[in-house]
Amino acid sequence: MKRFVLMGFLLCFLAFVADAQILDPKKVAKSEGTSRTNNKINQGVDAGFDKVEEGIGSLFKKKKKKKKKEEDVVDKNAEESKTDSNSSNASGNNSEEAPHEDPASKKPAVTWSKFDFVPGDNVIFEDGPSIDEENGEFPSRWDLVKGQIEIAEVDGENVIMFIDGSPQIIPYLENSNEDYLPDVFTVEFDLYKPAGSNRFNVLLFDPKNQDYMPNSEIDISHNYIDISENRGTYPGDLSNDVGRWIHFSLAYTKGKLKMYMDDTRLINIPHFENNPTGIALQAYWADSEHLYFIKNVRIAEGGVKYYDRVLNDGKIVCNGIRFDVNKASLKPESMGPINKIYKLMVKKQDLNFSIEGHTDADGDADFNQKLSEERAQTVFNTLVELGIAPERLKIAGYGESNPVAENTTAEGKANNRRVEFVKF
Repeated sequence: MKRFVLMGFLLCFLAFVADAQILDPKKVAKSEGTSRTNNKINQGVDAGFDKVEEGIGSLFKKKKKKKKKEEDVVDKNAEESKTDSNSSNASGNNSEEAPHEDPASKKPAVTWSKFDFVPGDNVIFEDGPSIDEENGEFPSRWDLVKGQIEIAEVDGENVIMFIDGSPQIIPYLENSNEDYLPDVFTVEFDLYKPAGSNRFNVLLFDPKNQDYMPNSEIDISHNYIDISENRGTYPGDLSNDVGRWIHFSLAYTKGKLKMYMDDTRLINIPHFENNPTGIALQAYWADSEHLYFIKNVRIAEGGVKYYDRVLNDGKIVCNGIRFDVNKASLKPESMGPINKIYKLMVKKQDLNFSIEGHTDADGDADFNQKLSEERAQTVFNTLVELGIAPERLKIAGYGESNPVAENTTAEGKANNRRVEFVKF
């Protein structure tokens, strides 16, 4: 019923509007009354359409509501689809834009992977110090120049402790009054520099037995090395407020002098003005509140290049690959020789090596045999991780059975603890 009434109203209204639309615009413009009439007609038309729209909206209210729900569902699905698509595109784009990484080409984060220091292959002085050293006594492998120095134990290891009196020591050698350093040599040691301490010094002469040599005093600070106005600073922010262990390395080759702090070369002098004749270690400002420690001291004579050794001898003997005591775990400084072997094998693709481990004669022979095999395996694994194909390597262990020196001295034992790379 409501529908028929509404339709009738709509028909009448449209007829009324049709009559109003026949007015002549020229006559309307001439007559103010006609103008007012047309204004009223326009108002009536607007009001009429408002009513029509309202009526139609009321008539189809339920249907429009249903449509709205359907549109909401469509919009919601579209939005979800858009969100999913954006999320998918975001991850997809990242995946597509990121460079493809071949798992086989991924290199491990090896400690000191760019370290290029290679120790000399013939040890001429070595001091751990030995576990046989008595705590509180002066270190037996050294001679005292001045100050107070004793053996102490730090973290379960014997160390040489610089206590007071501007302490200074030199290696105790029979020929210490002579130039006992060869034309090619290396020096290494681990130094603990206490918090708030001053410099530690290495002298390239023996102040007790040899002539004074100017401009030959090396300063080792917490983050730099300095000699004769040549200074190299270690990268990064290393505060002197914190004590730390430093690995110091020096390589001298017929006038060329290089020095390293930990894994970085800081000094590279192509023509050093002096000829080093000996070694002395000193902590000028050591006292009871600033105790310096050193350990793992080694002086070694250098040798020919690795590739020349292969050509001449068919093998490379490495005393610089070192491990923790009675373990197969590499020390960080071992990466110098290993990196040299790696680069040589990359350059010479036809070069294959048998990695052969050797120990000194301390301890049980069966234990040393197993240890030599495990150490060879560790070096094998490190080279493979760096990128050398496994088929280019093999391993062997010989324990203490093939010594190259007497096992009665620290230097002889150091030369026997070695890794050889034998060409096959």
